[in-house]
Amino acid sequence: MHLIVGLGNPEKKYETTFHNMGFLAVGDAAEKLGVKFKKKECEASVAEAFLGGDKVILARPLTYMNASGRAVKQLMSKYKLQPEDLLVIYDDFDLPKGKLRIRVSGSAGTHNGMRSIIGEIGTTEFPRIRIGIKDPEVNIPIINYVLADIRKEDYPLFADACGKAAEAAIRFARGESIENVMNEFNR
Repeated sequence: MHLIVGLGNPEKKYETTFHNMGFLAVGDAAEKLGVKFKKKECEASVAEAFLGGDKVILARPLTYMNASGRAVKQLMSKYKLQPEDLLVIYDDFDLPKGKLRIRVSGSAGTHNGMRSIIGEIGTTEFPRIRIGIKDPEVNIPIINYVLADIRKEDYPLFADACGKAAEAAIRFARGESIENVMNEFNR
């Protein structure tokens, strides 16, 4: 069993902001798997799929970004999952826009949602997919930038990045090692 969590903020006004890359990518994964977010549990909107007989939980925490760890911890506890069963998808201001970076583990960096998850589950040892959002042409404080809407001319770039993140997450959930997924998508 795997838990794939996309980070973001639940209100409509945040739907197309940079900080919702995780929500968008996990939405793409749900679409590719033919499932919908119909259930609310553990402070998250949840979709369930089966891959090769194994259950996959797709989740969007409803706690807002800075408290994402609460929902993740509750879901992991409910489904008796270990950190290696978890995959988190989120935006990363330290990567160029549209670039994917998959890692087996690591620090939270500047990301408050990841800080929350690490604080709640007590480890940095879980896989993650980072979607780059940094635009060298924009010079505003990070908090203002991540909550800004994606520019229309950048939609195709971010749609492609979210689609690739969704595909990488599905391959991981199918049982492919995170190292193999990294080798394929980190190019």
